[in-house]
Amino acid sequence: MRVHSLDARTSIVDLQFRGFDLAIGTGVLETSDGIALVDPGPTTCLEALRVGLDEAGFELADVRAILLSHIHLDHATASGTIVREVPEARVYVHPIGAIHMIRPERLLASAGRIYGDQMETLWGEFLPVPADSVTAVDEGDAVRLGDRTLRVAYTPGHAKHHVAYFEEDTGTAWVGDDAGIRIPPGGVIPVTPPPDVDVEAWNATMDRVMEWSPDRVVPTHFGPVDDPAAHFAELREELARWARYVQTSIANEDPANPETESDPARAREFAAWVENDLRSRMPAEPVDTYINAFGARDSWWGLARYWRKRGG
Repeated sequence: MRVHSLDARTSIVDLQFRGFDLAIGTGVLETSDGIALVDPGPTTCLEALRVGLDEAGFELADVRAILLSHIHLDHATASGTIVREVPEARVYVHPIGAIHMIRPERLLASAGRIYGDQMETLWGEFLPVPADSVTAVDEGDAVRLGDRTLRVAYTPGHAKHHVAYFEEDTGTAWVGDDAGIRIPPGGVIPVTPPPDVDVEAWNATMDRVMEWSPDRVVPTHFGPVDDPAAHFAELREELARWARYVQTSIANEDPANPETESDPARAREFAAWVENDLRSRMPAEPVDTYINAFGARDSWWGLARYWRKRGG
């Protein structure tokens, strides 16, 4: 099933990233002025998005708004391509992210150091978004989309430019990676890539989202969670465990020269620890999807950077 309905006017399109179900989902909100997309995903999945929109009764030409939780490539890459095809579409993003959507060179150079020659295969082309098509949003703002309104919160932790969107009328909070990864029927998994993971900020972000008293939160990976309090409690515990593991793995390094040749091995060991842990307590299918579509090595690097910035 490619389209998952939340209500009569709201659905999620499964982008079937790398051939896996329930890895990346794009929110589709029907409004009185076309449709809004929440996190359109990578350009490599644009055809899957088209097919899903068609199944839901829409087409890409109906898009009038793109709501970005943040600008990581699995969430935002297709935005520029969509705006090129549909100039009426407007991109909403945090001010820090807006700069990189308009001029993505630094973002792509940074990502290229992580993904190397896999950039094109994984994410596809990242076209800049024209500056006059971008609206910066931050804490306390409201985005009005025809007859629907979503409130905005600044929610750093996973990324310093992360925001979440809340629609009071439906009780739904679109939270990007604030809620980690939860591939049904598995449990919640943190995702902590470089460059700006912040554990304290992330815990504060979970509190901020719960101030809305949402009936459900919708992580991009994947789909609605109808018990946000229990979900965030589980995420806090897992984030703390991952952070402790990485802190221990770098505990004895020289503070004057922290990065060592052993870092890639540490990242591999962490990824193996995560996979073994997940397989010991979750069904095989969601773990297979997580490991093959995402993996945990990047999360070691993000947490290692976090601890090193704090002096260990």
